[in-house]
Amino acid sequence: QVQLVESGGGLVQAGGSLRLSCTASGRTFSSVAMGWFRQAPGKEREFIAAIKWSVGNVYYADSVKGRFTISRDNAKNTVYLQMNSLKPEDTAVYRCAAAPVGKIPTSERSYDVWGQGTQVTVSS
Repeated sequence: QVQLVESGGGLVQAGGSLRLSCTASGRTFSSVAMGWFRQAPGKEREFIAAIKWSVGNVYYADSVKGRFTISRDNAKNTVYLQMNSLKPEDTAVYRCAAAPVGKIPTSERSYDVWGQGTQVTVSS
């Protein structure tokens, strides 16, 4: 059974930084893409970033490009989301997810395993 556990959320002032972590277990992750999504109250879930585990190709939503960076640590089975220059509109629950290789990494429907999520709150 695959499990994803996120950590690193919290409260930060606008302009600040946070790093989210997503640690995976129970699966060979060389054949997946890992993604980060967020959902703010009253809004639909939004794709943020993804990385193909084996080759390291990365994808970003326009809203976070240049501010957020996704990376992975193979030895730790962990994906990170470094978030800089945070804005109040980045406030949301952030969830990581895993998608089988070959699926479109920017599409929510590609992902079949989800973490519980971690709250990120950016104050103005």
